[in-house]
Amino acid sequence: SLLSLPLEAPAGDCAAAASQAVARGVVDEARQVFLYDLLDLPQPVGLRALYDAMDEATRAAGQRRTVTHLVQAAAGERPLLLVVEDVHWADPSTLARLAALANAVGHCRTLLLLTSRVDGDPIEALRRQAPGAAIVTLDLPPLHADEALRLAHGIGHGDAAVLTRCVERADGNPLFLEQLLLNADEGDDGRVPGSLQSLVLARLDRLTQPDRRALQAAAVVGQRFGLDVLRHLLGDPHYACTAPVAHDLVRPDGDAFLFAHALIQEGVYASLLKADRRSLHAGAAGWFAQRDPVLHARHLDRAEDPAASHAYLKAARALAAGYRFNTALDLVRRGLDLARDAGDASALTLQHGDLLHDVGNIPGGMAAYQDALDRADDDGARCQALIGLAACLRILDRIDEALGLLARAEPLARGAGLVPELARLHHLRGNLYFPLGRFRDCEAEHGIALEHARRAGLAEEEARALGGLGDAAYVAGRMATAHRRFLDCVELCRRHGFGRVEVANYNMVAHALIYLGDQRTAVAIGLDCIEKAARVGHDRAELNAQLGVFFPLCDLMDWDRAERHIDRALDMARRLGARRFEAACIEFRARIRLAQGRADEALTLAREALALAEESGPTFGVPRCLGTLIRATPDPVERQAGIARALDLIRQGCVSHNQFWFYREALELALCDADWPGVERFAAMLEEFCRDEPVAFATFFAARARALARHGQGERGAALAEELRRLDEAAERCGFLIARGALAAALADCA
Repeated sequence: SLLSLPLEAPAGDCAAAASQAVARGVVDEARQVFLYDLLDLPQPVGLRALYDAMDEATRAAGQRRTVTHLVQAAAGERPLLLVVEDVHWADPSTLARLAALANAVGHCRTLLLLTSRVDGDPIEALRRQAPGAAIVTLDLPPLHADEALRLAHGIGHGDAAVLTRCVERADGNPLFLEQLLLNADEGDDGRVPGSLQSLVLARLDRLTQPDRRALQAAAVVGQRFGLDVLRHLLGDPHYACTAPVAHDLVRPDGDAFLFAHALIQEGVYASLLKADRRSLHAGAAGWFAQRDPVLHARHLDRAEDPAASHAYLKAARALAAGYRFNTALDLVRRGLDLARDAGDASALTLQHGDLLHDVGNIPGGMAAYQDALDRADDDGARCQALIGLAACLRILDRIDEALGLLARAEPLARGAGLVPELARLHHLRGNLYFPLGRFRDCEAEHGIALEHARRAGLAEEEARALGGLGDAAYVAGRMATAHRRFLDCVELCRRHGFGRVEVANYNMVAHALIYLGDQRTAVAIGLDCIEKAARVGHDRAELNAQLGVFFPLCDLMDWDRAERHIDRALDMARRLGARRFEAACIEFRARIRLAQGRADEALTLAREALALAEESGPTFGVPRCLGTLIRATPDPVERQAGIARALDLIRQGCVSHNQFWFYREALELALCDADWPGVERFAAMLEEFCRDEPVAFATFFAARARALARHGQGERGAALAEELRRLDEAAERCGFLIARGALAAALADCA
């Protein structure tokens, strides 16, 4: 109604109202995605990827903010009274929205009025969720006799004795009094029914058999019902619902009808014999089968149809596809309660695991997948359960266990010809190889995943595989290839609206640019990634993007900004328990302290970073941390031990950023120590590492070290000066500003 829409407005009217709200500035573009979500509309093409990338908590929070904003905007035009009835039926998400409104109305010209029954009253929960709201509770006692009499006169009845009997029997209950008087108007025999239930039954009995049947069918549909479904249940395409309206049992409500009170609907529903109730629910299930999968399942459930469990599975999958994970979880759990067929129980349990994984409940997901594995009665179900368990273990960094489960799943998938499962399996295995530094295996697995995804026509799995191939190229140090593959992944995601895959891979475009020698663009893309990841609540992607910003900011000597991003990333890494990222944050803070001449602090930080990196496995970040340590420590023994260990780990195989950063720091140390053979040794190692695919990072720092070594050994003259000028220009162009100081000093000496 805040957008001037009726309750059951057509989708076209809702979309037009949403567009007008955005055009008028009532809802800005940042909230537009949540407005479409609230109106249950498909997201516009430009917003689909953003919506796809969000987790459910982010969507729910955005919906609450948007509802609050709409209220505040409308209250700016005129005072508002917002009425929400029957909040005892509110589910947790609705109650959270009401709490957000309760917090907001104190800051605008709005009064929020909620009604609830005593049984199920959520007031205490509302108080907890809206601690800052000014909540006044009014308990409505029964009407006094004089108040009830005034109400009775207002409703109208000519017989004073009847009025008195009705007032006395109602005992202060206004609904009961109203129904008693209407019953009297309909010509009862003077007796006063003993309860509201008996009163509803008495009024129902006075209807003709077709109208009585119609009202009972309507009660099966719910408190609000459409004429089309009612006619379907009655088998009468011309039924008009005239008599129930005339008797004030139901009221027109737009294109539909509404029971005059929820208790009347409940009373009519209770009048149905069990067999009739099941039959009508079965008819309603048939009506909703192609219209609403959730209502289809719920009516099959009420009809006690064995197909209800499978219908709940289909409904849960439909809701999960629309990111309604929490509601889907409720449906799956109900389906499991009803499941008698082993196949349905197995599929529901697998879906339970998928949903728990998607909402971030990893322990719950593992328990569900293990249950699915125990229940599985065919190789397909076993394979899916094993893959689900492996996916959970990957998040917990239990890599060896996850690889073992995939080894069990692969022959099952191949034997059953499960191409989608094979695509997912090989992609997951490639992701597990990434932190181990097994770049050839990582690339091979993602290549196989890409083949299976394309063969099955799975565009989203194709995008994931492209991102995985980018990761494999990154691990191997082939940064131009990595950059190209990440861009291909992002482009495919944007074409199809795969926001979650896009956000997870977009930040890696910035990381690749660091080594391709474009630090300024890396910062710009990293900042864009941070904003996008924060909007959709993707903490892991935001954390990785933070690193993609403060790495190049250090080379650009923008210390203050780099420190701010390190602070944010460090907080996130600790909250997420991401130890390897925590190590990277502390290590780069040590690099900043070195550049600032604060060697003692740098050494303490470098040792802390190294200890953290060791915890998460030596192949991801230990050699890079050792590079910082050998620069910070004055102890020659510690230096040589650090160099030896780093080179040993590099020979064994590790993620490529270790080679880039370690060789760079080893070159800097050799220059400081006037170790000219060491300069040549490490420059050659850096170039050899990038021989198949040279990048600006390696080319520049190797050439710079050699030029400064020539100067350090006494060479002067035009040739060296020209080389130093060329390198200084490259440093400015690439954003390696931290490397210009030594070049400028040598160049001045040559002049």
